Amino acid sequence: MNAMSMGYDPVIFDLDGTVVDTVALIRSSFRHASEVVLGRVLPDEVLMAHVGQPLMEQMELLSPEHAQELYDAYREHNHRVHDELIREYEGVEEALAGLREAGKRLALVTSKSAYTTEMAFRAVGLHRYFDVIVTADDTSEHKPKPTPILVALERLGVGPETAIYVGDSPFDIEAGNAAGTATAAVTWGIFPRADLERSHPTFILSRPQQIVALCVDGVPPASPRVGVEGVEGDAGDERVGRST
Repeated sequence: MNAMSMGYDPVIFDLDGTVVDTVALIRSSFRHASEVVLGRVLPDEVLMAHVGQPLMEQMELLSPEHAQELYDAYREHNHRVHDELIREYEGVEEALAGLREAGKRLALVTSKSAYTTEMAFRAVGLHRYFDVIVTADDTSEHKPKPTPILVALERLGVGPETAIYVGDSPFDIEAGNAAGTATAAVTWGIFPRADLERSHPTFILSRPQQIVALCVDGVPPASPRVGVEGVEGDAGDERVGRST
């Protein structure tokens, strides 16, 4: 089934780096934890490499023997500076409102805990736009496994055929692909474009407004083919060669 002729419904979102700007918050928390526990600040490309997975899993990958200490130091710092560093992305609320006005069902699937998800929504709002929220507390398997997205679909009472998962990390795209949804990688989050391209999203978007054009109108904004085999679109909105 090709959902493009009718847009996408439901539209499922990641949280960090997609709906809310927590890039500075996450970076600051990782730097603090590595300095306090390991005695040195690790490079950002090491600290941020696995953002999108549950926090303890990230810490175990950084240092199995110090994972709990890193986790505790990260959370203490993160909670202390949370409201100071979290930000809204310009255009995201307008995109969510536009999707709701068009009758789209919206869900959120995040690797954050329920508690920290609530913290984010208390700081920036936006909770009211989502029909379903799935956090790390709701499943025993997490992204890049498809389980959290499948749980969201089950709660919505729909299959993956007309759904799309929107996220900023390769783990988001891998999870959506595995769940059978279309996928949109957004470039305003944590991961560089090259990493996103390697995860084979259906689309790559650079502006929140493009989510509405894609999911409501059924086609991305028209643009000439770019010089990448199998990809169409301008530098900010590309259809990657994966069928939907």
